[in-house]
Amino acid sequence: MIVIPITLIATVRVKNGNMEKAIEALKEVVPKIKESESGCLQYIPHTIKGEENSIIFYEVYADSDALKLHNKNLGKNMAKLGPLLEPGMDAKICHEIV
Repeated sequence: MIVIPITLIATVRVKNGNMEKAIEALKEVVPKIKESESGCLQYIPHTIKGEENSIIFYEVYADSDALKLHNKNLGKNMAKLGPLLEPGMDAKICHEIV
């Protein structure tokens, strides 16, 4: 059976005046996620040119179990970032074309 990685593209909005704090929180948490979740193949947050309050996450997981584990840990991992964000997230689960 061929297992195709799952890609997630998520966009969050940072509350006005909190982008620098959000970036610092991400610099702390991203390495922890990569170390503790072996099925997380890529976890890369990006700022967006021309959108000063948005962050896009490019994430790749080995399989659905790896994504489930990430989601289970999300609250704990994002404890510092969460209060800096506007409510809601736009998340799209994508499947790579092979």
